[in-house]
Amino acid sequence: ANGFRVVEEFTGHGVGRNLHEEPSVFNSRTKSLPNVKLRAGMTLAIEPILNAGSRFTRILSDKWTAVTVDNSLSAQFEHTVLVTNTGYEILTDRSQIRC
Repeated sequence: ANGFRVVEEFTGHGVGRNLHEEPSVFNSRTKSLPNVKLRAGMTLAIEPILNAGSRFTRILSDKWTAVTVDNSLSAQFEHTVLVTNTGYEILTDRSQIRC
C-alpha cells in the first residue's frame, strides 16, 4: 500500500429517489460486512477515499468537513454505476467524450 490507507468509516451508497440510499457500498472488505445482492436497475455511488498517512479521520466543528487525524493528504474519487442485466455501466465515465 506504500503508506496509503483506505478510509473505512465512509462508504458509497445507492442512488435513487434520494441521493443517499441503501445499500451501503464499503471500500474495504471484512467478514462482518453484509452480503448485498445487486440487481439490474440499481444505481450505486462508488466513493473510495485514500489517505497518505493514517486511515482515521475526524470531523471539524462545522459537522461536515472530514480531515485526516494526522493532517496527511487525502483524495476522494467517485463514479456512479448502473447495474445492468449483463453487468454494469459507468454513468460518470467521461473518457470517451471529446471536448
